[in-house]
Amino acid sequence: MTALALATSLATSLATSLATIPATAAPTAPTMPTSTSTTSTSTTPTSTTPTSTLDRYYNQRLHWGSCARDADDAAGRELDGTGLQCATATVPLNYSDPRGRTITIAMSRLRATDTRHRIGSLLINTGGPGGPGVGAPPTIRKAMKDVGARFDIIGFDPRFVGRSTPLDCGWPVGMPWLSAGATRASFDRQVALHKSLADKCRAADASVLPYVTTRNTARDMDVMRGALGERRISYLGYSYGTYLGTVYTQMFPGRTDRVVLDGAFAPDDYRARLLKGTERENEEALADWAGWAAERHGVYGLGRSRAEVLATVEHVRAASARAPLTIGTGADAFRIDDTQVPLLLYTGTADDTATARASFADQLSLLAGAADGRPPRPLSPEFAAGLRYALRGEGGGATGMQTAIICGDVSDSHDPESYWRDVRRSRATHPLFGPLANNITPCAFWDRPREAPTRVSHDAKALIVAATGDPRTTYRSSLELHRLLPSSGLLTVEGANRHGLYGRYGSACVDDRVNTYLSTGTPPPDTPTCPTP
Repeated sequence: MTALALATSLATSLATSLATIPATAAPTAPTMPTSTSTTSTSTTPTSTTPTSTLDRYYNQRLHWGSCARDADDAAGRELDGTGLQCATATVPLNYSDPRGRTITIAMSRLRATDTRHRIGSLLINTGGPGGPGVGAPPTIRKAMKDVGARFDIIGFDPRFVGRSTPLDCGWPVGMPWLSAGATRASFDRQVALHKSLADKCRAADASVLPYVTTRNTARDMDVMRGALGERRISYLGYSYGTYLGTVYTQMFPGRTDRVVLDGAFAPDDYRARLLKGTERENEEALADWAGWAAERHGVYGLGRSRAEVLATVEHVRAASARAPLTIGTGADAFRIDDTQVPLLLYTGTADDTATARASFADQLSLLAGAADGRPPRPLSPEFAAGLRYALRGEGGGATGMQTAIICGDVSDSHDPESYWRDVRRSRATHPLFGPLANNITPCAFWDRPREAPTRVSHDAKALIVAATGDPRTTYRSSLELHRLLPSSGLLTVEGANRHGLYGRYGSACVDDRVNTYLSTGTPPPDTPTCPTP
């Protein structure tokens, strides 16, 4: 979707805009050193273990032990407190040069307790891209209920993320997903910003950027499979994690068992401008929220009808285009302009639960007050933390990894004028979200990817979980992936404006059907639906 543990709900949405499940503990240091071992796992080669110069990676021994590096590692102690064991896998930076530079991948494990009926290892990716996952297994084990006891549940931080070998671009912002704004001058400032962000990543470590890719993460996953001693692995991916899971099934066909893809990307919808193509779904989700807020005008004062609430939203955007809006006080005072307002609105559309809608209404009330010239009020700690990360790059861990992965995977135009033309065209049909979804990104200034994007050429048995109103990875995308994978099942939640369902949305229908699949390994033969909780 973030998966950055220090982030709040807003920072989570901004830091990995497509992630869904936060990690339990945040990284406090860049690497995951070997800790005192309590158990170890060795492997013997199988028919799916390459007999090549990669043998030493596939056959490495994983030393499982404490997650804490030392007495000062508070994040590691927090992981220990959840019952996790941690280990470090070594992988090549460049799989074409396996004798060259190596990097490390931080892993975590909750061991199966029903060993008589053990199914295997379940790897997890919580989204992003760029979200750490070492803290995810306890949350997943809870969602899995009884079937969780039959799996070793494995979390990992993808290459250059979290407690794995690090990369920090040192950005002054946490997220580059900004709107082009109302004018050509505003767009030109965006061009300069995104060029500077790309330059900062290149200056941080240009030598590794070509290898920060989803295909290399999939290769890392297969090394982990071998090091875990598994002929096949099961997999649970959310949002971007569905793309990673699909890539793995195509690069390593026959090496998966149960695969759950929640909030799925069809490969052709994974692009440098990830939001492009989601404008209509975001508008519909915003309108649905506006109807909810209108019923609570006495609480939030945003309008007595859906149309009035949407007019308030437009009033905020227009006012921010004339002059930045000041919200918050003291050190947590922020000036928000029309390149940032659409991003804040975008973060409020992917969760239609009452708690999330209320939080979004509180935030919009602050923006509406600023647009009306009212004195700023203190922000909630959660909103302030989210803005500190999104707009200043503070408090959420390393910056730039989401962009590094996307730009390493897929290319986009290197001509700024092409983005300006797209922005101008988008205003006619999508005046709010069009200039956000079509704006230039740092990928315009990135080196071209070294590998072509992955295409689906192998069928794979999987269960795709989707909401009809998902504004992040659209239902259309899930339907297309279901078509590309004929052996897959599709589980639909009707009418939900929600991104991330299994174990997160409070739908017993979804959770039970996914757990049945994880237990039996057989996707449903039909296309079942679940109601909105």
